[in-house]
Amino acid sequence: MNAEPAPVTDSETTPVPDLRRVFAAPDGSGGKQVAVFPDGGDEQARAAASGAPLSVFVQAADPTGLRLWVFTPTREKGSSDSAAIAALSAVQGSAGLLDVVEVTQGDPEAGGEVQMAQLCGGEWLLRQGVVTVQAVMADLSALGLSPTEPVWVAGTGRPNLVAEVADLGALDAFVPDDAAVSGVNRATSTTGLILFCMGGPARADVSFRAFGPLKGFTEDAASSNMLACLTGVLGHLDRLPADSTLIRAAQRRPGQPARLSAQYAPADGGTEVWVGGRVTPV
Repeated sequence: MNAEPAPVTDSETTPVPDLRRVFAAPDGSGGKQVAVFPDGGDEQARAAASGAPLSVFVQAADPTGLRLWVFTPTREKGSSDSAAIAALSAVQGSAGLLDVVEVTQGDPEAGGEVQMAQLCGGEWLLRQGVVTVQAVMADLSALGLSPTEPVWVAGTGRPNLVAEVADLGALDAFVPDDAAVSGVNRATSTTGLILFCMGGPARADVSFRAFGPLKGFTEDAASSNMLACLTGVLGHLDRLPADSTLIRAAQRRPGQPARLSAQYAPADGGTEVWVGGRVTPV
């Protein structure tokens, strides 16, 4: 008698995710871990089992772009720059992606959010839009801060408050308080807070931290749009390098450092910014 065929297990039918680390610091630490799945189907259950805080499912791919669906272990995420950059890196070769592509994220039935991406120096960057900037006066005493310079409201849509601190020591020593940050945001009609100083470790051009209790988090570890807003402020202040179109930024969330890149160009009403960074296999 012929032997019965071995049963097919779930591990043989379910593709193993490609685990990627996005925006890691130069020493390989920090950043964000993303699980990239090459196809869709049973997304929420697979995201819950992936072991990663963020999972992205490639619903479709061709040389002109990707369609993605992003999940946390417990819910649909909607869109995520980290997830998109991880997916672009993972499928770049197999899909034969062009240097400029279109990325659509979100529920395929609902249309999704469309964003342009470009390959620059081996890193994928996502277009954040044109950042507009306005100098304002704000009372930051509730945060324990008294910056010597004005603060700025900057955004591509939802505005963020941007303030400079004295140096890297002051940046790292700041302890956020959700109620205090929310109060300052409400008083300035902003949704997030960015603190920064020039320079940083491993030849960073600028270092920053990003806070957003009104957005649902105390502090983000790697925030593309927050860096875009900061880049817009530096452009407004004529403090971007004159001999380059790219800056390297160190995001300094305690215990979870990140390194991001921002490409910039003058635009009507502000600065056009694309943000991305390095992706490595886990």
